[in-house]
Amino acid sequence: MENVMIFGHKNPDTDSVTSAVALAYLKNQMQYQAIPCILGDLTKETEFVLNYFGVEPPRKIDNVKIQVKDLLYDRIMALKPSNSILTAYKHMNDHKIRTLPIIDTEGYLIGIVTMKDIAISAIHGDLHTLSTTFNNIKNDLKADTLNYAHADVNGKIKITAFHDSTIIKNDIFNHQSVVITGDRYDIIEYAIQKKVQLIIITGGKDIPEMLIEKAAVSGINMIKTPFDTYYTSKLINQTNFVSSIMQRERLVRFKDNEYLDNCREIIQTSKHSKFPVTDEKGRYLGILGRTHFLNPSKKNVILVDHNEYAQSAEGLSEANVLEIIDHHKIGDISTSLPISFRNMPVGSTNTIIYQLFKEEGIEIPHHIAGLMMSGIISDTLYLKSPTTTVFDEMAVEKLSALTGIKAEEFALDMFKSGTSLAGQTVEDILFNDFKEFMLEGCKIAISQVFTLNFEEILNNRDPYLDFIQTIHHDRDHFLTLMVVTDIINEGSYMLFESKNEGLMSLAFEKAVSQGTFIENCVSRKKQIIPKLINALIILK
Repeated sequence: MENVMIFGHKNPDTDSVTSAVALAYLKNQMQYQAIPCILGDLTKETEFVLNYFGVEPPRKIDNVKIQVKDLLYDRIMALKPSNSILTAYKHMNDHKIRTLPIIDTEGYLIGIVTMKDIAISAIHGDLHTLSTTFNNIKNDLKADTLNYAHADVNGKIKITAFHDSTIIKNDIFNHQSVVITGDRYDIIEYAIQKKVQLIIITGGKDIPEMLIEKAAVSGINMIKTPFDTYYTSKLINQTNFVSSIMQRERLVRFKDNEYLDNCREIIQTSKHSKFPVTDEKGRYLGILGRTHFLNPSKKNVILVDHNEYAQSAEGLSEANVLEIIDHHKIGDISTSLPISFRNMPVGSTNTIIYQLFKEEGIEIPHHIAGLMMSGIISDTLYLKSPTTTVFDEMAVEKLSALTGIKAEEFALDMFKSGTSLAGQTVEDILFNDFKEFMLEGCKIAISQVFTLNFEEILNNRDPYLDFIQTIHHDRDHFLTLMVVTDIINEGSYMLFESKNEGLMSLAFEKAVSQGTFIENCVSRKKQIIPKLINALIILK
């Protein structure tokens, strides 16, 4: 299976992150190429867990939109500016391409050449000037070297149709001349005397060794081609550097990390049909055409710990969702093909993944066992949450045994590290575990803060209430709720802003004001959301 990204929800918590890492490990043992990812910053608790078990944080991604690099664009070999026009033409003709990229010695795109450019140069180009190399001319004319004197050839093409006396009288040859001639020894000798750039002997004719020696003494390039004079003179201009005809300015190019939506409009309105693709630094990668947009390759993803668009990566509708593993209510994500959807009413996604390891008969290594145990402990508040099931308890027991760690002591250390509010702003704390839901047609936001030092928030509640009010109005929520959960006393304090003053009191069946403590209320999924749904139904 090609690269598959596995990730949890936005504002990732410990269960979300560790389940992505654990499932990626499992999939890689099953011949996948899985990459664990996260959609946001790690919490302190999750950082503690990853550091404790020596695991690198998953790769952070912004979205799963289709990018240029996801397209099966053509990996066409580029040429260098020093290649000849004829080499470029043959390369394009052999590979049936009409747009050829030109790169420098380090692979950076510096221009493009099209078949149209080559045709125009053959008809309207400067047919008398040559700027190329000895090797380009030799190779393109399939010539033999009679004498090599210098690499560069820059001059004016001279075809010896005149009588030698006419050439001498009019002083036609000079040091810039590129002379095309047959086995006319007098012309050859005169060209050597004038120290021309290059002498091309046509028709494959042999010439006296004495003339070759004179060319060597005078530093004159000399070659012999099997082509006749007509064909040689017709071809010689195509030995020029391809850089002489390439387009350098206003090149329309795309970087491989650009998104398809951003490129589509440019391509549709452009007069060109082929476009170079480069990396972020400008190094050439390939050629993109309009046809590549017809059936783009989508990113392969597996979702853990969520199954709603609002909680998932931006651009999920553009991705190929292969599988979902979750323990929340069924959300709104839909797919065009059947997929594996594993949803169980347990306290943690890691509990389901533990079951998958057992089903596949794959051994769980120490660090993965530790991560999975941490995820279950975190999401079930060390098995105290009402979402806890016998499957969660059994999984923690087995995983604890695999790690050799006492789960209770580890849980306390993890919660202490994760619930510390030191160095965090009001915004950091509120958005640390913040989720938005659509409940009975109402947009609801619930932030949950687990802490052993809840007094720090309650005694300084005004900044939190101000920020809650701002978020409430900016995002047009029906209810914006901050739940401050006391892990030890197994209850939560409520800070909120609501469009209906009686909603909270109706939901929790008691008078609820700012900072009210609700006993036996620690689960957003199992206790808070169901109560809010019931209250909203009544209000309707």
